[in-house]
Amino acid sequence: MDRMSRPTPPSTAYLDHLVAETAGRRAALAGAAPARPEADRGAPAELAAVVERVAEELEPDLAEIVRRLHEHPEPAFEEHRSAATLVEVLARHGVEAELGAHGVPTAFRAEVGDAGGPTIAICAEYDALPGIGHACGHNVIAASGVGAFLALHHVLTSGDAAVPAGRVVLLGTPAEEGHSGKEVLARNGALEGIDAAIMVHPYGLDVADQVWLGRRLLTWTFTGRPAHASAQPYMGRNALDAATLAYQGIGLLRQQMPPVDRVHATIAEGGTRPSIITERAVVHLYARSKYPDTLRDLSRRLDDIARGAALMTGTEVEITWDDGAHPSLPVRTNEALTGRWVAAQRRRGRDPLPAGVLSETLAASTDFGNVSFRIPGIHPLVQVSAPDVALHTAEFAAAAATPAAVSAAVDSAAGLAATALDYLSDAGLRAAVHEEFAAQGGPVDVVRYFD
Repeated sequence: MDRMSRPTPPSTAYLDHLVAETAGRRAALAGAAPARPEADRGAPAELAAVVERVAEELEPDLAEIVRRLHEHPEPAFEEHRSAATLVEVLARHGVEAELGAHGVPTAFRAEVGDAGGPTIAICAEYDALPGIGHACGHNVIAASGVGAFLALHHVLTSGDAAVPAGRVVLLGTPAEEGHSGKEVLARNGALEGIDAAIMVHPYGLDVADQVWLGRRLLTWTFTGRPAHASAQPYMGRNALDAATLAYQGIGLLRQQMPPVDRVHATIAEGGTRPSIITERAVVHLYARSKYPDTLRDLSRRLDDIARGAALMTGTEVEITWDDGAHPSLPVRTNEALTGRWVAAQRRRGRDPLPAGVLSETLAASTDFGNVSFRIPGIHPLVQVSAPDVALHTAEFAAAAATPAAVSAAVDSAAGLAATALDYLSDAGLRAAVHEEFAAQGGPVDVVRYFD
């Protein structure tokens, strides 16, 4: 058999995950999952009450952030006005933030506490979508993060004897939409010395844990040979034929893809005139998958499709992965930290849905996944709209400027602050958080994962 036609055995990665998850559920139902009562203590109640009270008192500032960012949306890496607004609000409360942190002009960083103790980071996003504004509600994320940090700053600088040792870092993280800004910051050292990270995202429901898919960007550039399409078509090699064959190949691949894998594509260039055999065709794609290893498998299958289409049409193909961006891994949620978020949100009158309630087919992607495979983290969702309003729509952009969005920012600020305070205060909780992270596989070399 010709070596090039030898079939590749199917990857067992997705099946392996299903088997492991099923075993975990059975163990939990049988009571075999280890009880961790120490993870339920958290911070002293009086300190938790203080950070929640301060978050409530910050409502005018948080409403201002929600409004100002919404009125002046800025896309990835262009968030100069937004970042300046957030740094200005921090300064108003006596907090000095470094603008242009970690080599990114629109990133910022602020810290409070003792660097010799445990350190937890709060991530704040503030980029918008081109043409549609804050249709992902990052203005609410920014307000939540700033509010949580200011509430913790109040407690950690109060001089109260009950205040735990440790440090809180507020990371202003630009360019989540399509550019993986957190990965840029991580590669520039933003996560060094940080033990865990937390953030929240607006949504149509309160959700403690939802599937977030890993995502990669891909470009296929097919190059053929031009010829007169009527007089000498046999002298040409049609790059558009290669592109359309590859596009059909994606459709056929979907029959064998895991259920929540996603591939979306556009043919950006497909020739200039019908009378000329197309010399160049360009296809842009997004590839998404639920696990890092299944995303790697999907990447390899897409490479094969492109090469096969080029071979069938006598053209050449250049395959470019993640040009101008970095891959985003799925979010690895830490259940011990999630439990503290849920407890805090219930005190706010919210009741976040647990994992598995929402269909995983609703999943999108976020660059926080890359953070969560380096250190323990959570990325819950907070309701700002009706449940049937989807992210990245004009309707959600409108919802991100309502009183409900401000209420969500206040509740989220209180929840993030309380969760961080729990982490700093409770050694048993920290042990549970890091034991869980180790059991999930520990840190991953994100930079080289797809090499």
